[in-house]
Amino acid sequence: MKKKRTSQSAFVNLRAAFVLLLCAAACCTVAGTPMAFFRSEAPTKLSQQTLTFADRVTYQRAVEEVYWRHRIWPKGRPDPKPWLDAVISQAQIEEKVQDYLRNSQALENYWQRPITPEELQAEMDRMAQHTKNPEMLRELFDALGNDPFVIAECLARPAIVEQLVTNFYAHDSYPLAARPVRAENQMPKLIAAASRSYTLPTVSSGAACSDDTWTATSTTNAPSARPGQTAVWTGSEMIVWGGYNLRQIGAATQIDGSTLNTGGRYDPSTDSWTATSTTNAPTARGGHTAVWTGSEMIVWGGYLPGVTNTGGKYNPSTDSWTATSTTNAPDARGSHTAVWTGSEMIVWGGFGGTYLNTGGRYNPTVDSWTATTITNAPDARSDHTAVWAGSEMIVWGGHDDNFFLFDTGGRDHPGTNSWIPTSTTNAPLGRTRHTAVWTGSEMIAWGGLAVTGFPTNTGRRFNPATNSWTATTLTNAPSARQIHTAVWTGSENVVWGGIEESLQYPNVGGRYNPDADSWIATSTINAPSGRISHTAVWTGSEMIVWGGDNPSQLNTGGRYCAQSEATPTPSPTATPTPAPRATPLPRPRPSPAPRP
Repeated sequence: MKKKRTSQSAFVNLRAAFVLLLCAAACCTVAGTPMAFFRSEAPTKLSQQTLTFADRVTYQRAVEEVYWRHRIWPKGRPDPKPWLDAVISQAQIEEKVQDYLRNSQALENYWQRPITPEELQAEMDRMAQHTKNPEMLRELFDALGNDPFVIAECLARPAIVEQLVTNFYAHDSYPLAARPVRAENQMPKLIAAASRSYTLPTVSSGAACSDDTWTATSTTNAPSARPGQTAVWTGSEMIVWGGYNLRQIGAATQIDGSTLNTGGRYDPSTDSWTATSTTNAPTARGGHTAVWTGSEMIVWGGYLPGVTNTGGKYNPSTDSWTATSTTNAPDARGSHTAVWTGSEMIVWGGFGGTYLNTGGRYNPTVDSWTATTITNAPDARSDHTAVWAGSEMIVWGGHDDNFFLFDTGGRDHPGTNSWIPTSTTNAPLGRTRHTAVWTGSEMIAWGGLAVTGFPTNTGRRFNPATNSWTATTLTNAPSARQIHTAVWTGSENVVWGGIEESLQYPNVGGRYNPDADSWIATSTINAPSGRISHTAVWTGSEMIVWGGDNPSQLNTGGRYCAQSEATPTPSPTATPTPAPRATPLPRPRPSPAPRP
């Protein structure tokens, strides 16, 4: 039971009254435009600045402009990237400001936990010291006039409020009815005055990262530990969502039947997490897919438990969800694949009570589905891979209901709604739970559980222009593994994590250069613990891995710097992670004439 601290509350109220009187007087003389606040003060002088609600809204819009400028607008989209006003309204920006001000008041009035100037200064310093995207952080500081008071109030305060309120709500023992409501009807404090002088921290002017190095991702305010989630890279943030809860039963780790509809946005520039809204979010699930469209993340399908054909579109600018239509949607399923074409999401295959070779194309602009043809489609399967090759989707591998492992695949061309099989000449060994990336001219398939009944460290490159396969070298290749992740950097395929035949979870991976047909190992210094059923995204300079299990579920991760010769626009779609398995995998039935 909380004890009311009368003396402190009285002091807080007195201080608040004094601040309001000070602000009222100051506002009579301070100009209404935010540019009036860009004057710097000497560190020893007390700032006389004030911030009205309108000022905060103006600065919030400036912050949103920076994030929107960095959002990936995927190649192939027929429409130009719109202005910020098309994705977030003035009213929604105002609501963001109201939300962090109301929660800031709740911290002070309900939990007797006001945020101090020292904490605001420390948070600014932390951002500057821990950033792995210094260029973007400098842009954020510039957007706020490089004014330490404005940065403290409009960048550091929202971050601290998010962290503290989430923590207090999670551990508050008071009845729900007695707790403060985040969206109170009354207007929050409109004016804040500087109570001390802040110092603008120096942001590193060096490179964003050093090649072949790891840096841990923050766990402060990170989503709860989980495997089987999805992740996409937006250009400025990694969004993770969904996944499973696990439990230990004897010596086995099993899915406990519960799934998650929570997630988080990780910003490398500030090394901080922000929770995704659960209002109107899709039903909790794992084994689903997610793609990035340029303005929204679309999640679809998965296990509830049971399977679903529902989904949702998440707008990170407004932190809001919109359901996807179920009219003409494909049958419910999980362990399927999804790719983004530039204008549509294509989902295919998976398990929905039976194994499927059906799919659908979803157009988010008109919220409509069109079925993919089954004429000449590959055999029904799940735990396969799919990549978008610029004009066609290439699916390959996977297994069926008898756990037969496929060395076949298909190329789906949406323009003609037709399938062409991939060649089996010199194709890789049949396999499942492998990875595949698109290089711009080839698909590289690597690792996975092979027809031999064991994980493999073999791979092949598929060239759709010649419908041919070329083996990847085994020299210095990573150890054989399955349920790992892979990203394409622009010149290298970086694979990491997974599980070996010995049931070990390696925290070392490899970087494969197809031009040289060569492998080099990734560093293990400061690398995250090895894991499976995690996610990985490529930011343009780093691979960010997060979550998974080994077999304990994790909410940790790491940023791996891979300074390649080429640094292209990051892929907007993360390779889906297969669902974790509750029991040992059955041995596959023999495949005819396995190839070396």
